[in-house]
Amino acid sequence: MELTFTWIAVVLMAITSTGLLLIRDWRWNVILLAIQYLGMFVLTLQHWPVGMASVKVVAGWMSAAILGMTRSGLPDEPAVHENFWPRGWLFRLFAAVTVLLIVAVVTPSVDTIMADAGFPVTNGGLLLIGMGLLHLGITARILDVAIGLMTVLAGFEIIYATVEGSILVAALLAVINLGLALVGSYLLIASNTQEAESL
Repeated sequence: MELTFTWIAVVLMAITSTGLLLIRDWRWNVILLAIQYLGMFVLTLQHWPVGMASVKVVAGWMSAAILGMTRSGLPDEPAVHENFWPRGWLFRLFAAVTVLLIVAVVTPSVDTIMADAGFPVTNGGLLLIGMGLLHLGITARILDVAIGLMTVLAGFEIIYATVEGSILVAALLAVINLGLALVGSYLLIASNTQEAESL
């Protein structure tokens, strides 16, 4: 039963990370990021107690709330027509499927190196790292960059939780998450102010 929940979490994270690449509405992106942290909670729960794993989901939800509240106070961006290459949704879907295939191939060898951390845990961590790096590589919008960085960090935290059980490390990673959200919200406000002054 426990293995079923972990695989459900991996599938959930695959759906949310792909959705973050395809969907351009910031509201849905914040919701998908929050759901992604719920899947991360389930995977870190395999190696950490509930109290420590809940730090991850609380810090992630707070980070998503910070980004969402900041973005809600800014004017809507004009709709941008995206061509197929290299920014269209079909290209992003193709790139996401490529990352999913690479992660599926690499997971068994990485799981062996990680002293059998658990196939779903290794798969979920690598999936978030790959999708986050892809997100960073194809976007320049500040909110998307912040979400991409948080996705990469979430994948790293899942894998790192298998080898380190320190409360101090969990707190430090939560502070880094919140710091990324605060820097992202500051940059959102600063870029909006700069655009308003240039008009």
